[in-house]
Amino acid sequence: MRARLGGLPTFVLLVGAAYCLFPVAWVLIAATKSTGELFSTTTLSVGSSLMSNLGELGSYRGGVFWQWMANSALYAGVGALLSAVLSGVTGYALAKYAFRGRALIFNALIAGVLVPAVVLAIPQYLLMSKVGLTDTYLSVLLPSVISPYGIYLARIYAAASVPEDVVEAARTDGAGEVRILGSIALPMMVPGLVTVFLFQFVSIWNNFMLPYIMLGDDGKFPVTLGLYTMLKQGNTTPALYTLVVTGSLVSVVPLIALFLTLQRYWRIDLLSGAVKA
Repeated sequence: MRARLGGLPTFVLLVGAAYCLFPVAWVLIAATKSTGELFSTTTLSVGSSLMSNLGELGSYRGGVFWQWMANSALYAGVGALLSAVLSGVTGYALAKYAFRGRALIFNALIAGVLVPAVVLAIPQYLLMSKVGLTDTYLSVLLPSVISPYGIYLARIYAAASVPEDVVEAARTDGAGEVRILGSIALPMMVPGLVTVFLFQFVSIWNNFMLPYIMLGDDGKFPVTLGLYTMLKQGNTTPALYTLVVTGSLVSVVPLIALFLTLQRYWRIDLLSGAVKA
């Protein structure tokens, strides 16, 4: 019986992988087709118009697509970096300092993890409107800095990776709390903070609802919202459908590059854990 079921887990994983990767394969193939080929050829037939599609995408409205990509890089890069730093400091404080209300704050963070971001979009818009920040870069950046899930991960990682003995030894040697945090705790938490940065980067990069509510100037749009406006115009200009598909493919490239670049931090962390064990 065990021998019969031996290949079942592998088969299930392959089916799951195919299910997840097929949309990516479709976008890659569809981006190679012209507008006529996109609607007239079979799904998996490869076209020969990828380079011309990229050229048309880059020249669309004077290169506004690259402005959208730059905006997304700004929102995701700065927002994820600030979120990782804030999560690291907050998570370390929750893990290493005993103070009244710590459990309540941590439980509130867990509750915040369960609240969908779309539910908070309207209240955030009202708050930004009160201070006159709507339709600005800050209206998208500021709500992205605080991540309950990132603080939760940082708290768990700080509790596991920063030994109490090291912190106490540093205090005995006369190091202040700020120096302990900056010179000892945060370097030990780098793999966990990279994870927070990556999760938050992907979340902000793919965010649609918050920019949709906050922004009116399409020069400040991220790539998700920009492609949505192009897709709406495709009802009257079918040629834009090809540009939307090509833009969707290009917008995935930075995420893939980021994963490939940052995966070494997880590898180093796993190897160091194995050596310690």
